[in-house]
Amino acid sequence: MKTNIFFIIGLIALTDLCDTISQLILKSSINSIDWHVNTVQKALRLIWQLLKLPRVWLGFLISGISFLIWLFVLTKADLNLAFSLDSMRYVMIALASVLLLKEKVSIVRWLGITCVVFGIAMVAMG
Repeated sequence: MKTNIFFIIGLIALTDLCDTISQLILKSSINSIDWHVNTVQKALRLIWQLLKLPRVWLGFLISGISFLIWLFVLTKADLNLAFSLDSMRYVMIALASVLLLKEKVSIVRWLGITCVVFGIAMVAMG
């Protein structure tokens, strides 16, 4: 029995959502730490600080969930379709960065993201 394409698209969207949430959590975790590292000792201290943050582990957990969903997707869909649709993460991360992290995205980057969206649509229709 062939897997429903809408089911596959939904799972891919879920992996993209998980990855977006994970990246937001990791970014906020990283921003909470002083990154002035100029010695090996400071680098090891930084790594230790990161490993002590529950948000970092939450980010890793969500990435792991995304990975498991992705492995399932790969068993049900052609790789070229799945990987092309997975590019929606670029759009989701850009939007989340603007809305939640208050980052600035240039017009050139938005044009690039628009090209990605059109490319995804073309691949999905093909």
